[in-house]
Amino acid sequence: MDKLIYTAMTGASHTLQQQAAVSQNLANTNTPGFRAAINTFRAVPLMGEGLPTRTFVVDSTAGADFSQGVMQPTGRPLDVAVNGPGWIAVQTRDGQEAYTRNGSFQVTPGGLLQTRNGLNVQGDAGPITLPPDAQVTIAQDGTVSALPPDGQAVVVGRIKLTNPEQNMLLRGDDGLFRSRDGNPAEADVNVNVASGFLEGSNVNAVEAMVSMISLARQFDMQMKLLTHADNNARQASKILGSN
Repeated sequence: MDKLIYTAMTGASHTLQQQAAVSQNLANTNTPGFRAAINTFRAVPLMGEGLPTRTFVVDSTAGADFSQGVMQPTGRPLDVAVNGPGWIAVQTRDGQEAYTRNGSFQVTPGGLLQTRNGLNVQGDAGPITLPPDAQVTIAQDGTVSALPPDGQAVVVGRIKLTNPEQNMLLRGDDGLFRSRDGNPAEADVNVNVASGFLEGSNVNAVEAMVSMISLARQFDMQMKLLTHADNNARQASKILGSN
């Protein structure tokens, strides 16, 4: 009886966690460059004397879907989309390096090139600073040029573009990816960007909705199993008590 309870109880608990992951995917359907999280269930035996026959059901994040989203034209010079495999390096608020596919940038009053979330875009020599009131152009290789109102165009830096192995990347709670070993990835000259475009999220909204419905039914089934286990235990107690 307790085997059924262990399986149904942990299955219901982790179904809720998987629903949360699918909900996050749905919430980021329109987030540029978002990579859908992939979750799976796996069985884990309970360790201890007399317990190997019990099994937990655990929800684990198998990884992320790294397939490319749809390229959406914006015509905005500060919008770039990574064309093919690769990542844009940004500097997090704790000074560490992280990676994103969201190339919607802005320029601060101080001239820093940042993401919409206020993170500095990482250049080959650190954050990229632009002169005031300059027209910005971003080349295919990530080179950033600025044309001041009363001057000639100058190269102010090059966006760090990198392409580490997918299994070396770990998604953080903020949606950014980081190296598993904590070391910055090397710049890759083969990665290029398209200016005036943004890459859409690769979340399939229809598949995510179907998954939500399926998980809701799984949760309902597991709760029914718990109810049946409780009823069976009550009936067994009555039979043993009458004997």
